[in-house]
Amino acid sequence: MEYTRENLEGALNHFFGYSQFRMNQLPIIEQVLAGRDVLAIMPTGGGKSICFQLPAMLLPGLTVVISPLIALMKDQVDSLKANGIYAAFLNSTQTPDEQREIIGDIRAGNIKIVYVAPERIPANPQPFIDFLKTLNPSLFAIDEAHCISSWGHDFRPDYLKLAVFKQAFPNIPVLALTASADVTTRNDIVDKLAIRGCQQFISSFNRPNISYFIRPKDNPIFHITNYIIKNRESSGIIYTLSRNSTEEIAGKLLKAGIKAAHYHAGLDPVKRAKVQEAFQKDEVQVIVATIAFGMGIDKSNVRFVIHHDMPKNIEGYYQETGRAGRDGLPSEAILFYSAGDFMKLRNFAQVDGNPEQTSINMSKLKMMQQFCEADTCRRQFLMNYFGEQFPPYCGSCDYCQSELEQTNATIDAQMFLSAVVRTGERYGVGYLIDLLRGSASEKILPEHKQLKTYGVGKHHKKEEWEWIANQLLVHGFIDRTDDKFPQLRLNEKSHAVLRGQTEIMLVKQKPKAPQVTEEMPFDADLLKLLKATRQYYAELEHVPAYNIVSDNTLLEMATYLPSNNSELRMISGFGDYKVEKFGAEFLKDIREHCRRYNLVSKINQKRTKKEVTPSAPKLSDTKTASFKLFKDGYSLAAIAEMRGMSEQTIEGHLTYFITTGEIDIFNLVSLENYEAIKNAVGMLKNPNALKPIKDLVGDNISYSQIKWVLEYLKTER
Repeated sequence: MEYTRENLEGALNHFFGYSQFRMNQLPIIEQVLAGRDVLAIMPTGGGKSICFQLPAMLLPGLTVVISPLIALMKDQVDSLKANGIYAAFLNSTQTPDEQREIIGDIRAGNIKIVYVAPERIPANPQPFIDFLKTLNPSLFAIDEAHCISSWGHDFRPDYLKLAVFKQAFPNIPVLALTASADVTTRNDIVDKLAIRGCQQFISSFNRPNISYFIRPKDNPIFHITNYIIKNRESSGIIYTLSRNSTEEIAGKLLKAGIKAAHYHAGLDPVKRAKVQEAFQKDEVQVIVATIAFGMGIDKSNVRFVIHHDMPKNIEGYYQETGRAGRDGLPSEAILFYSAGDFMKLRNFAQVDGNPEQTSINMSKLKMMQQFCEADTCRRQFLMNYFGEQFPPYCGSCDYCQSELEQTNATIDAQMFLSAVVRTGERYGVGYLIDLLRGSASEKILPEHKQLKTYGVGKHHKKEEWEWIANQLLVHGFIDRTDDKFPQLRLNEKSHAVLRGQTEIMLVKQKPKAPQVTEEMPFDADLLKLLKATRQYYAELEHVPAYNIVSDNTLLEMATYLPSNNSELRMISGFGDYKVEKFGAEFLKDIREHCRRYNLVSKINQKRTKKEVTPSAPKLSDTKTASFKLFKDGYSLAAIAEMRGMSEQTIEGHLTYFITTGEIDIFNLVSLENYEAIKNAVGMLKNPNALKPIKDLVGDNISYSQIKWVLEYLKTER
């Protein structure tokens, strides 16, 4: 059968209540329906499930979904049933009788989608394949496909068995899906699933509704507690490295009156299931968890994800932060970082007897450290890591929302470098900071406590010294060995600082409150009524409330006030089945509210929102930082070195202020050189061609000066 865009959109609206496809959903679905293998990379919350759930409803046989976690299976099956779609799962939680009943329903054609854990595929898969052949499969969907690759961040050996699908069913399409995979991992997935030559669709990794913040790890529990108290109505996840930490942090939150629970792999399975169910049903506001609380989370209304500790790699961080804002509403990802986290995680990166995997883990860990320490837009760093270009300003991360404060750190830098010298260049950042702060710890050698540098840095907190040390490393004022226990070493730039020949000017972020995102002008009183109705249905169906309809759907109803079934179908998330099953009660709430307050439907004002990357402000903070340094008398080369940028970038920053008149052209270019450049411009047919102008004015005039004069002449004209 040939499917057109129109009838596929009609099916999407009928089954799921969405009026249009997102990202690459449509071409992925078209390829699957045409019987072709596909690798699809889509961000968490980007709608991966639709890519196999919609084809499952259109293809004649059964869709088999390989899913790594039991909790995820149950949640997705509940969600499908809420849309009137017959689905089931087969896993170890079921009795033999329950499994036989489900298999009977599948054979009778009553089930369209079945979820199976990779562990169910035995070492000798032939009996399992023979069993599948009796079920008439039409599609195999491999969720979290990165688990098949040792280059991925969550390698699972059981996934290596999945190549059996293509080998046993060469004519049935395989759809591999994941949210986070770099180029190497993608190639590995294709090879190990035996789907070479498949169509690949790489959607944007950008999650525009998530704001990214990295905070210094200075009393993080205090800041986390305050944040949650200010966001009492919001649901969130806190990730931490150790099991003990989950229990400790959850305990402190409970004492602060916050409904919190902890979750880790060491808990009894029944206890874990109860905790997760309480979180999904909004009976618990916050889960404090290890990464064991991961891929099984499909809760759409998580508003924040906090990392108490630095994750092991960017892929894991990206996927964990992606638990927030799956409904498309504004959400936040906050990471508390200290250099000590990196040292702890080095041990986790070691794999006994496998130097290759250790090297992969260390490489990914170092990239995670760079992300935390980068003096740049967080979103741009993430996008670039996954091979996607992105502008240097997103407007919704701590860097882009910060004011940049210039600090003369020369004296502090000299203290730190002096400590490196006096201890023989044999120690790392942590030891040197303890030395500078006068730590009484026994790990400080007695002879080092006699040094002049011992205790001279008490005026700074540990986190402030960590920032200074990191900036010295980032800007090349000191080197670090790549050993298991890294040591700091001086270089030529270090000696110039110690001799007083070079000043250290550092640009530091001054965090300000995250910008308030403009929300839809919804009716708050009506929203409360709609939430109560949703909760009634959730309890009736024994599913989490978001499986009935999402928060975003409630907001749309409270904004556009649909008055009948036809208008309700225009609300995102209301397919035909949900309109028929749940629509009457929701419409009753809306009609009564509108009668009481003399309101009418606004459905004609509804427009499909498009994702727009915010444009940079007219004057960025980074330009201002360069301008301030220039006004303080620093040369172009000096500014570039202090800011860790190219001279060309600084040149561009200063050019802006020529056009505004805040920099006098003759502060950059002598009158003699200005006249020479101006005369050369007048002699050429193309007055903007740099090389011909340079040939005319000679080597004594730089390209930078030519560019500045050209910009000034444009302004004059």
